[in-house]
Amino acid sequence: MLVDPDLVPFTPPERMTLRALRNNFVEAFPRSTFDQPITRVRAPFNDILLICDPDVIHEMLVDKADRVGRSAIMTRVFAPFVGHDSVFVTQGPDWLWKRRTLTPLFGHDRLSWFADAFAAVAARQVERWQSSPTGAPIDVAAAMRRTTFAIIVNTILNDAADLDADGYGQALTEAFEIAPWELLLALALAPEWTPFPGKRQLVRAREYAYREVARIVARRSRVPSEHQDLLDMLVAARDPDTGRGMTESEIVNNVITFISTGHEVSAQALTWTLWLVAKDPATQQRIADEVRRVAGDGPITLNHVQALAFTEQVLQEGMRLFPPATVLLRQASADMTLGGMRVKAGTHLQIPIYSLHRHVRLWDNPNAFDPERFAPDRLASRSRYAYIPFGAGPRVCIGANFAMMEMTVVLATLVRAFRFRPVPGHKPKPIARISLRVDGGMPLFIEPAHAAASAGVAALS
Repeated sequence: MLVDPDLVPFTPPERMTLRALRNNFVEAFPRSTFDQPITRVRAPFNDILLICDPDVIHEMLVDKADRVGRSAIMTRVFAPFVGHDSVFVTQGPDWLWKRRTLTPLFGHDRLSWFADAFAAVAARQVERWQSSPTGAPIDVAAAMRRTTFAIIVNTILNDAADLDADGYGQALTEAFEIAPWELLLALALAPEWTPFPGKRQLVRAREYAYREVARIVARRSRVPSEHQDLLDMLVAARDPDTGRGMTESEIVNNVITFISTGHEVSAQALTWTLWLVAKDPATQQRIADEVRRVAGDGPITLNHVQALAFTEQVLQEGMRLFPPATVLLRQASADMTLGGMRVKAGTHLQIPIYSLHRHVRLWDNPNAFDPERFAPDRLASRSRYAYIPFGAGPRVCIGANFAMMEMTVVLATLVRAFRFRPVPGHKPKPIARISLRVDGGMPLFIEPAHAAASAGVAALS
């Protein structure tokens, strides 16, 4: 177990403020969300319930899912970039048929192919770092964004080498930076046409992403890829109940959703986890030992992933302390009771995932880094709804298994090849716009594992 003051990046405020919501959403969660089951925030136009009780979360997301819909705030924040017909923001029958159509794309029969793609991209990252000058810190946040972007593009669009990773990544960053304005305006019930700083920039970012992906989709609709990928499957996908397929616009917007959310979640989770293992050499060594025992020096396959239990536990603990998605937004679509409380239709229901994952009533030493929390025997004694990095219920993240396997392959490959050390005196600051990024990047010292081992032997002798 690692106990370190750097793992507590800020002191929660006594109450939620609009300024915190605009500047850094994660710092807006009031102190009570870390030690109370439910916090009610009186907003000018509607109440907000901040829920950190696993039983109530289960009631909300599972038992009463038919009376709890996507939050208008969430739609307002995400739709301008991913499109109003993306499975991420649609509701009701439109969401249901799209979910049925898309779910098979991430089925078990695809996992072996995915794992091979993950391993190939991770190996290229190893090569880049091996050829980098040694001695100076390297920004692993930027590296993980590049790596996970390459993975998501290779698995969705394996012949799309002309998709500009830097250009698309810049468009995504611009959209994320501007998104808090949409959040604030949604809370104030302002109409969607309301101007705000950066709105034109957001429109340009959306147009860029749509234009680039639409170009590739149009080409693929005419000529399938030589090696089938997720886009080919998406073009051919049909609702198993009705036989309905997606329009070209729906395909484009769902590809944008998969690229944007898929690589972003994995990039941030890997960035924070690499920093945590850099601060905890014993955990880092245990990962390296497990990977060598399971996979030797070769590429990591699907069978290896299933045996890398401790490596996966480390990732799970990393996402507990620094969840890529810091909040889950829902809205009551009808009058109801929730946790014994009367809730009016329209009430905003928020699960502050960051607070839930550090809640003093749910976790021992909640601010400590302890991958053993996710050992099988301890999992059995904890509510499934105390830990929800990918959400829960019918709308649980469709790519959760994809992401966990991707991150396990990448983390295992990198820690086997290198040793990571933190930069003395550097305390990274988490900043939440949409995902939980690190402000200013994540510099770490990186050296080849064999060099670190040789230095250790020399020191002993």
